[in-house]
Amino acid sequence: MTTMTAAVLRGHGGPDMLDVRTDWQAPVAGTGQVLVRVTAAAMNNTDIWTREGAYGLPGDPDASAGWRGELSFPRVQGGDIAGVVADVGTGVPAGWRNCRVLVDPALYAHEGDDAPPAGLLGSEADGGFADYVAVAADQVHDMSDSPLSDEELACLPVAYGTALGMLERAGIEPGETVLVTGASGGVGLALVQLAAAREARVIALTSGAKQDAVRAAGATSVVSRETGDLTDAVAAAAGGQHLDAVADVAGGAFLDQLMPLVRDDGRWVIAGAVAGPVVTVDLRRLYLHNRQLIGSSMHTRAHFRRLARIAANGTLRPRIAARYPLTDIHHAQQAFLNHHHVGKIVLTV
Repeated sequence: MTTMTAAVLRGHGGPDMLDVRTDWQAPVAGTGQVLVRVTAAAMNNTDIWTREGAYGLPGDPDASAGWRGELSFPRVQGGDIAGVVADVGTGVPAGWRNCRVLVDPALYAHEGDDAPPAGLLGSEADGGFADYVAVAADQVHDMSDSPLSDEELACLPVAYGTALGMLERAGIEPGETVLVTGASGGVGLALVQLAAAREARVIALTSGAKQDAVRAAGATSVVSRETGDLTDAVAAAAGGQHLDAVADVAGGAFLDQLMPLVRDDGRWVIAGAVAGPVVTVDLRRLYLHNRQLIGSSMHTRAHFRRLARIAANGTLRPRIAARYPLTDIHHAQQAFLNHHHVGKIVLTV
């Protein structure tokens, strides 16, 4: 095996910058690495934004860049990966061969359990939109006994890892009332499921057409973002009480609009900006009430181990919205951009 099929990004731009190649050089397992035969890979906003170069740079929000800055091309995209270990490199136990695994997509700043992510498979290193991917052995987690399908496993790393990191950094506790914005998307739906599993009371903000699916995921109440007075609607859903926390993947005007609904010493954790990356905030509403504004990018090693345990136990099942073969990635990305789905779009390899 010297070549493989892969979705290869040639540079920032439109869909034409993403090529499906059947002659791409297959990776090999280097020292301390395993070679994973990819069986399923899921799509995320970061795949689109990386292709578009939509992350900006400090001081230049309109610059074309990846989430950590400038990227090198060509690049195989895809951070959500489930598969089987096909080979192991020097220093890796042979027992990993043929093991069914879930891949942690984060590249960490240092070796500590709480190290922040400094890169991502599919962005700073080649990812899983391919037949094979080579990753560090400590990035794979044994899923031999998981009741989840490979497609369900592939839904977890980026979206559920990001959601778990948000809930952990915000310290969400049982009984707390949490507002989740963008609740029908990949990270949003993961937040609803994971927060509900913590026995938090979840108020979900989404479009009217998707309310039933979000409620089925565990939301206590659902508010349509098309409602006339959003602040009053969220306050009513909270029963007239203040919110303990907001888990925000939207950004935009929601931040200034809904901040007064958060209690004193409450938390607003944010991991996305689909509604707008540059916002106006009355800082007095933040510091006069000792509210915390928390930025959360992906997860730590400790967070991902918790997620891997959830996956191995099968205590949470991701919702799959649609399936496409890897070779049909352009139609899959268009379906993703249409925003008609609830849950994850999965590529089968």
